[in-house]
Amino acid sequence: MNAVLTVANKEFHDGLRNRWVLSICVIFAVLAIGLAYFGAAAAGKVGFTSLSTTIVSLASLAVFIIPLIALMLAYDGLVGEDENGTLLLLMTYPLSRWQLLLGKMVGQGAVMAFSTLIGFGSSAIMMGVFSGTTTWGELLGAYSIFIFSAMLLGWIFIAIAYVISASVSEKSKAAGIALITWFVFVLVFDLGLLGMLVATEGNVDETLFPYLLLLNPTDIFRLVNITYFADQNLTGLMAIAQQSQFSTLSLFVGLLLWLVLPASLAMAIFNKRGL
Repeated sequence: MNAVLTVANKEFHDGLRNRWVLSICVIFAVLAIGLAYFGAAAAGKVGFTSLSTTIVSLASLAVFIIPLIALMLAYDGLVGEDENGTLLLLMTYPLSRWQLLLGKMVGQGAVMAFSTLIGFGSSAIMMGVFSGTTTWGELLGAYSIFIFSAMLLGWIFIAIAYVISASVSEKSKAAGIALITWFVFVLVFDLGLLGMLVATEGNVDETLFPYLLLLNPTDIFRLVNITYFADQNLTGLMAIAQQSQFSTLSLFVGLLLWLVLPASLAMAIFNKRGL
């Protein structure tokens, strides 16, 4: 375990030196505060207003940026070390492959977790200070679920990035596959489900359809945050899924499964990878 923590500490400090932590914090903070303040501008209102609208809007935004940042952070975690010649050197240390991989994922996961907490937490503080309609208790409950689910989403795509990194021999290939992966999970999957609805003219089993969303971690993340606000008016796939009986706990279990599966797959691929 000391070896895992040593590798994780190195990865986290590399993130600090490479300005990853600062960059992600700034991106999340600017987008979160801006969305919280100007989110109701279309309705002629400016300022920190509805907590439910803010969280659902933040979740819709986070679905796009968190997976992309996580993939770009970790896609070269193994293949980059291999190309630089340092992977073979690392394997000469008293360090097993699983310790190296787990340490890298924990370290980069800490970068995502810290940045998510600071970045999105800043909008919670701003709402608590300047919003006269939301109590600190309501803010703590809603933002705790949102931030923790956002952390899990980031960790999931870090694990997926390591599946990619362990599978290829060139950083350029890893970068390309990472972008395709982001495109599939964030855009193509939901478009495919919408296309199915259109093709069948909506004649899809309403009890089955919400379970299809569990095949995509980004949709589970959005479901986690909309189920907390059951009265929120939604459209599209989320409006159908809102009628499902998924509990917040079961959706978190789904996210945890999505974290364990690619992490285990990355471990299996890396163990078979030649040096």
